[in-house]
Amino acid sequence: MTVTVAVDTTGADLGPAEVAEGALIAARRGIATRLYGPAGELEPVVAGTRGVTVVDAPVSIAKDPDPAAAVRAHPDASIVQVARVVAAGEAQAFVVAGATGPALAAGLLHVRRAKGIHRPALALPLPVPGRTPVTLVDVGANVESRPDHLVQFAFMGAALARTVLGIERPRVALLSNGEEPTKGTPETVEAHGLLRARLADNDRVVFVGNVEGTTVTGGEADVVVTDGFTGNISLKLIEGVSQTVVGGIRQAATSSPMALLGGLLLKPALGRFRAEIDPEGPGGAYLLGLRSLGVVPHGRFSRKGFAEAIVRAARGVEGGVIDLVHDDLEAAGALRRTGGPLAASAAEDGLARPAR
Repeated sequence: MTVTVAVDTTGADLGPAEVAEGALIAARRGIATRLYGPAGELEPVVAGTRGVTVVDAPVSIAKDPDPAAAVRAHPDASIVQVARVVAAGEAQAFVVAGATGPALAAGLLHVRRAKGIHRPALALPLPVPGRTPVTLVDVGANVESRPDHLVQFAFMGAALARTVLGIERPRVALLSNGEEPTKGTPETVEAHGLLRARLADNDRVVFVGNVEGTTVTGGEADVVVTDGFTGNISLKLIEGVSQTVVGGIRQAATSSPMALLGGLLLKPALGRFRAEIDPEGPGGAYLLGLRSLGVVPHGRFSRKGFAEAIVRAARGVEGGVIDLVHDDLEAAGALRRTGGPLAASAAEDGLARPAR
């Protein structure tokens, strides 16, 4: 199957042309894209490039404070057009530069939730030096989550880890304030019991229990599950600490003539370290739980990050991540049952309030 990725370019801090440069990199890796944004900025970059097309869509709602209302009020907006072509099957995945709220709103209203899913979730592979990234889910699509939501998030994250990161049997954990099954909020404790029961004999996913904040990136789990409020705070804390540490290393390496000499000797190793923890490497956050896959790279990303987002979106489609989530949830008896005790409320059929 030929995969086409629809890309909303209007939310990038460096401008739509930077996203177009990312599409050129993805094109060299065999990925076809359809770019939505101001044609005057996009076409000069991609003119004549095979597999890259431009749709003039200059209206942006990337910064709108009410994404759901903006999606309904602006059918000509770039993100809305992207969601519609994906829903129509003209593209198989979408990438939205730096606009989580509009991506979630347009995805729910046009692409729609996948069958049996309570709520979409945002999963982000966190770079870890020397190891495969650990996937944190949810990092901001939902402020609050029920235990059955957390169970579905676990299967979503595991499917992503298998298809995109190549982990054959992902280890899933719950984020809590202690390793014991009784630790955490009532929702976490109940989710622990549900996951323990549903994954007892699963040959695709293994549940390893709870992990604390200090061990999220310690290698004990491949997927760490939490609600979007906690996940978003955890993510930003990790990002902030990482930036502070890198800045502190840079400052120490230039603090004296002797330090400068040592810095020169360490420069190759520090360069490799920075590459390993580069947030652009995983491509951004993956919007899971819809009928098609979405990726939301950070608005500050460069062309490298946008290219990775496009490539990994295509890889997820080729790996069948959407079908894999459904099959695993069905096998575990964790799909939403219409009209039953696991049925979503009327509020859930609307738009969740994102934490990001």
